[in-house]
Amino acid sequence: MTPDETEKLEIDLLLEAVFRRYGHDFRNYSYPSIRRRVWHRISAEKLTGIASLQEKVIRDPFCMKQLFYDFSINVTEMFRDPLFFLSMRENVVPHLRTYPFLRIWVAGCSTGEEVYSLAILLEEEGLLGKSRIYATDINSQVLNQAKNGLFSLKSMKENTDNYIKAGGKRAFSEYYNVEKNRAMFHPRIKDRLVFAQHNLVTDKSFNEFHLILCRNVLIYFNRTLQEQVHDLFYKSLIPFGFLGLGNKESIRFTKQTIQYEDVDNKEKIYRKKH
Repeated sequence: MTPDETEKLEIDLLLEAVFRRYGHDFRNYSYPSIRRRVWHRISAEKLTGIASLQEKVIRDPFCMKQLFYDFSINVTEMFRDPLFFLSMRENVVPHLRTYPFLRIWVAGCSTGEEVYSLAILLEEEGLLGKSRIYATDINSQVLNQAKNGLFSLKSMKENTDNYIKAGGKRAFSEYYNVEKNRAMFHPRIKDRLVFAQHNLVTDKSFNEFHLILCRNVLIYFNRTLQEQVHDLFYKSLIPFGFLGLGNKESIRFTKQTIQYEDVDNKEKIYRKKH
């Protein structure tokens, strides 16, 4: 075997061990992404290689917790990709107005920035009061952070810039109070949010939704797992429901492609045909 093939085998064995020992299934995540994070953890633990990491992970739950956090990508910001949210205002909100009540799923919500962004958008469009937003993630640690609705005050300048570009209609500071150098979002925003742990790899649908957002998550899955998750989303959407993906993601070349129509192909917003 070549060195690359040996390394791939060792990582496959590590992921299999993680699955058997802890039940966390990363076996169909994107290999380049997993490889980078495996070597990051090896360096952080001051280990000699993949085999030594596997041994430590099996015996040390805390090491597994750190590896789990490495695998759970948590890079986000409020109103990330502002033109996506602007397109939501212009192309999706008019349709959402026609429903008496809205169920929305933000999958892979991380620390919650996107969830609060969506809630603010719906508040400004008069829809938050008739909405329930379900925010899920595999990682309980980041979910707890998201539930608190507390964010670094340093990030608020960039978040405010994004909010303005996304078509924000008020002063962004109206939505939060400052407490000990942190921004805390108002209860009227938080009260419409439900946070829960959910694994896109192993868990099933838990409701029917008018809108599903899953942005910058699928890029970390391989093709097999992407197809599986797209099937989950399709089954979870009501007829004519909306799906929003990240700017590097698409339903193109998936078996679900023919089941959707483009709402804004550039911003990766699609609508279920029936």
